[in-house]
Amino acid sequence: MVEIRVLTEPDRAEWEVLARAHHGHFGGEMGDDRYERTWRRIVGVERVRGVGARVDGRMVGIANYLFHDSVWFGGKCYLADLFVDPRVRRRGVGTALLAWVARDAEEHGFPGLYWNTLEDAPARALYDRVARHHQGLVLYTYHRREQV
Repeated sequence: MVEIRVLTEPDRAEWEVLARAHHGHFGGEMGDDRYERTWRRIVGVERVRGVGARVDGRMVGIANYLFHDSVWFGGKCYLADLFVDPRVRRRGVGTALLAWVARDAEEHGFPGLYWNTLEDAPARALYDRVARHHQGLVLYTYHRREQV
């Protein structure tokens, strides 16, 4: 059984282990200050949220997301991070996290849930099952200087 709840201060250590594993999975790492800053946003900024998924009392998955306004449509919810411990993948944890985020976004008035992923990400099997992939869209990121 998967239990999902909003992250709170006592969840910091378990969250960071999974957040670091997430970045490591994609071949990147961030400095301690970035984890600290992100954690402070998750537990202290109204529109930035994080949830943890637990199985048998152990945190095995996280989702970090934020609500924002949209120019043309209703509020949007950007799923910034979704990570499930590889040892428990394919057991419904990712599906449960996505459902939680979608429901939370809807309840807070930000129904347009979206995210990005790598073309060859194994998670695409899940994403293709629960969401629509917009063929032909290309993501650009503009870097004038190192991002903060």
